[in-house]
Amino acid sequence: MMVGVLTASCATKVPYTNKIKNEYELDEKTIKKVQFFTSSEIILYRGSSSGSKGTQTGGVLVESSRSKEDRIIIPPRTKCVVEKFGPNDELFVRFESGSGRYLSFKYREGSGGRYFLNATWKDGKGELQYANELYTASGASGNAFLLVQMKRLHETQRQDRIVKGVKVK
Repeated sequence: MMVGVLTASCATKVPYTNKIKNEYELDEKTIKKVQFFTSSEIILYRGSSSGSKGTQTGGVLVESSRSKEDRIIIPPRTKCVVEKFGPNDELFVRFESGSGRYLSFKYREGSGGRYFLNATWKDGKGELQYANELYTASGASGNAFLLVQMKRLHETQRQDRIVKGVKVK
């Protein structure tokens, strides 16, 4: 007698949707155990500039300017985890540790239930809070949504018995 167990699995990344949330009964406690990923690149930036005009020794007119830009780039397929639920069905997702270092993702109507980067969009740019600072998200960042890894397991148990047959008496 032989007994065998065959297990097959294949993991793929699929969009996180309300359907998945309901099907797997993901509440605030269980969703924190799920590994999330971004679908596409997210670029956040903020900047400041200053300038001055005056004269230099020798009677030369001088115009001086300085600018500083702080950019945060989150590449596609970056791992992230849910920090908490928001009051309007948002998911606050953490990419790194630190105070306020998470982004809001929210269900978008007509998107098949996908959760997209949540910001205040105006003129193709989004304003949002990250690390307790006001940042601007690039227009392309508005297309970023959350992915989860799905693995389908199929287990087959098989028991073989070899029959020897019977002889005529």
